[in-house]
This record gives sequence, C-alpha cells and structure tokens, in this order.
Amino acid sequence: MPQAARDDEPDNARIVLGLLQSVERDGAQSQRKLASDLGIALGLVNAYLKRCVKKGLLKIGQAPARRYAYYLTPYGFAEKSRLTVEYLSDSFSFFRQAREDCAGVLRTAQARGWTRIALAGVSDLAEIATICALEQGIAIVAVIDAKCSHEKFVGTPVVKTLAGIPGGCDALLVTDLQATRECVASLADQIGAERVLVPALLGLRITRRAETAA
Repeated sequence: MPQAARDDEPDNARIVLGLLQSVERDGAQSQRKLASDLGIALGLVNAYLKRCVKKGLLKIGQAPARRYAYYLTPYGFAEKSRLTVEYLSDSFSFFRQAREDCAGVLRTAQARGWTRIALAGVSDLAEIATICALEQGIAIVAVIDAKCSHEKFVGTPVVKTLAGIPGGCDALLVTDLQATRECVASLADQIGAERVLVPALLGLRITRRAETAA
C-alpha cells in the first residue's frame, strides 16, 4: 500500500496541501502555473510532484499538446483531507492563543488608562487584536506597516510610520509576524519600551529600551 506523505516541516505540509488542492481543481495546468499559485520555485514544484507520485498521492496521465496531467489517487484524497484538518486545527489553536494574548495585553493597556492603541504590522494577528479591542471598548487608531499598499485594514487606517498616526497613540501592540524582533526594537526606540505591548505567543520580552530577548 502506498504510504501517504508525513511531512514534519510545516512548510512542506503547506506545499503538499496546496499542490494536492491545485491538482484536484485542475490537474492539467502547467508546472509554471502551479509554482505561481503556490509561491515557490518551478524546480521545487517538479520535485514535489515527483515525490507525490512516488508516494502514491498522484498519478500521471496524458493531456493535450504533449503535456502531462496529474490526478489525485484515493490515497491522495485521504492525505489532502488529513492535511486540511491538521491545518485548520493549527489555525484554530493559533486563533485561541492569539485572542487570549491580545485580550491580556489590551487589559493591561486599559488598566494604565491607554485607550488609543496602534497596531504594528498587518497580519492575521492584527485582525484578531482588532476584534479584542472592539470587545473591550479600546480604539485601534491605526495600523503601522511600511510595506502595506492598502489605505485601510479591517476598517482601520494604515500608515507607514508612527509619525503618520493622526492624533498619535498611547501605546503600540505588536502584530508583525515577519520581522517581529526588529519591529519590537524599533518601536521601543521610538516610543519607549513600556508602551510597546507584545502578545506572549510572539515569544519576545522587552528588558529595556531597544533591547529584546527570546
């Protein structure tokens, strides 16, 4: 019996799931299109396709114009279902932890009389923090993100810098999931470490101005 993939690395599991989902939608699409959809290199798509075929998740058939088409095997369907459940489970775990952590730091802000909070970084965490703030009656006045091209995020203005926040803010809640350590250090330099709120799930603490440690 072919053995379904059991990737240990989260990125590997994400790629395999995305690949299986794409093949299920259209197994005749080009590898270049798959690479574009998955956001990975063309050579990596080829390697993953070969691995999935070897493991019995996919089978190869003929397509027009001398191209190949890929189809999910019964084991491929089962593995796609398993990875989907695993992904959703991880997502729900993240949501619960993020909600608890954001609510905690916002309660701290409220206790200190800080009611104008800005978020640092457009992300899923920022969306969760916005929900928590709404529940606690705290205003999220802006989201700082130099790389974001949108003017608003979940109805909140997006600005490039701390100075761009109309009316300023009382404190900053870190929601950057890409360059978290650098973000925390930069904000501590600008507004003071005591006004930088860091959810516990990010795994950082501020010991003094512009200094962070895992």
